[in-house]
Amino acid sequence: MTQPTEIRRDGQRPLAPDLLASALMAAERGWPVIPLHPGSKRPAGHAERACPGTGRCTGGHRTPEDRATTDPALIHAAWANRPYNVGIATGPAGLLVIDLDPVKADEPKGAPDGATSLQALCERAGQVLPDTYRVRTARGEHLYFTAPTGVRLKCSVDRLGPHIDTRAWGGYVVAPGSTIPDGTYEVASDAPVAELPSWLTALLTEADRPAPVPVRVHDATRAARVALERECAVIASATEGRPNGRNVTLHRSACKVGRFVAWGDIPRHVVEQAIQGAGEATGLPPAECRTTIRSALDWVIAHATPREAA
Repeated sequence: MTQPTEIRRDGQRPLAPDLLASALMAAERGWPVIPLHPGSKRPAGHAERACPGTGRCTGGHRTPEDRATTDPALIHAAWANRPYNVGIATGPAGLLVIDLDPVKADEPKGAPDGATSLQALCERAGQVLPDTYRVRTARGEHLYFTAPTGVRLKCSVDRLGPHIDTRAWGGYVVAPGSTIPDGTYEVASDAPVAELPSWLTALLTEADRPAPVPVRVHDATRAARVALERECAVIASATEGRPNGRNVTLHRSACKVGRFVAWGDIPRHVVEQAIQGAGEATGLPPAECRTTIRSALDWVIAHATPREAA
């Protein structure tokens, strides 16, 4: 069990905890650990490209994840002589850790950092994250969750939003007590590790969506082109399970662009092709997209008044 953070009488935090103790505390939680180079986030040991194929790698290169352990004897031996930082192998630990990063120096002013992106994601989904174990990193924050059973989640980069990465199978996180040039990793909340919410699991396991086909229109008025581009962007960003779900959004956007078809401002086949690509980019089946688009356009064209169609 992790120990609560103590405050000295002078109000200052104590020095970083002993790294061996940090490794043992993680192991006590059932989280396999690996040594990281002192003052670094890089795993100790050789890289695969430099693997000698001998010793522990006689049967093939052993990755840091393969070498991660909860064995106290091995941990004592590893940290006996060098002040290694501590890494936690998230996959074997049964963890999914959300890594919130800051905005990079070369990004535009006002770009969201990881915490802002996560808050926006929760608001769009109408969800609130449960209290859980949190670690203040050198430049951001780690939110620890237990991974769902029966699902082998992998690491991701920006899948949930800008500057939101996840660490699971194939990755690791730096444990509290470790220090790098940017600062020390510290426990921000010693709350019990919560289960990963099912809505986040769904976002991390849904099939990768195909990229929408760029909208290139030449034989249309400027207003029609702008409307088609705007609605294709709206469709491509739609998510299922909300009041404005994918199919509902597809139908509504097709109706909005359909009036320009009725007015003769843009060919129907151009609209169908562009909106079809945007719909498929959300993961909707092609046949469902075609049916919805044709139904929407047929209705709008049939019900356009003479004044609108003129």
